[in-house]
Amino acid sequence: MLTSRMKHYMHCVLFLTVILFFEIFSGAIRLLNVGAFVPSTEIDPWVQYGIVGAAILYFLRLITFLPLPQVLFNFVGLTFYNAFPDKVVLNGSPILAPFICIRVVTRGDFPELVRNNVNRNMNKCLDAGLENFLIEVVSDKPIGLDHHRRVREVVVPPRLPYQDGGARALQYCLEDKVNILSDNDWVVHLDEETLLTENSVRGILNFVMDGKHHFGQGLITYANEEVVNWITTLADSFRVTDDMGKLRLQFLLFHKPLFSWKGSFVVTQGALDAEYHKL
Repeated sequence: MLTSRMKHYMHCVLFLTVILFFEIFSGAIRLLNVGAFVPSTEIDPWVQYGIVGAAILYFLRLITFLPLPQVLFNFVGLTFYNAFPDKVVLNGSPILAPFICIRVVTRGDFPELVRNNVNRNMNKCLDAGLENFLIEVVSDKPIGLDHHRRVREVVVPPRLPYQDGGARALQYCLEDKVNILSDNDWVVHLDEETLLTENSVRGILNFVMDGKHHFGQGLITYANEEVVNWITTLADSFRVTDDMGKLRLQFLLFHKPLFSWKGSFVVTQGALDAEYHKL
């Protein structure tokens, strides 16, 4: 049976092999004149195109180096950190963990989906040992969630001074008459379709119990359920690469969002959640 480390080594070998083959057959690396775009003769661009033309062409080629920092961060993140981590082990007792609010923002157009995902996420939290938590659904339309001590439904009024979709709903949660969280509580921000796993819940527990940082970002994967459209699912795989590459490296190594971060699966402490949504 393959171990986590063996899977990662195989992933790195395949990753480097794909890069090498692409570089060879695109002509970037000249090996025995293999490559579709390897020129047969060398030319002097300053003579062939003139000073202005050559300068423009060189400038356009230099522009292609703009994404190089992100590419390097992706490469390091995908190779230096295990892409197939083992089961997360809790570093402390879940009973001693601070209160965690799992906040789901939705427009309310798919109430059945939201109800099913709330139940599934609640069961995953309980299976992972989480005790002190609440699932809060913030919707533009009533969802009709079952009454439960661990579930809270918040319907955003249609007329508010702020009107920007999800940000509107999140801002409404911070109003004094709506907010029920204290400064020491934690908020996990999810989209309506996001499903938690036991590993992710344990990772959140370790993060909030550690208390070293006030903001966290989690990995979101796709194609875990029935695939409706393979084209869009494969397109979303680029976002997974970003999560496993540059986003993971920037947070684990620098503890800062040097490039970007997602709007979903963000963990924030209650005291700073308001400041985060004012940015």
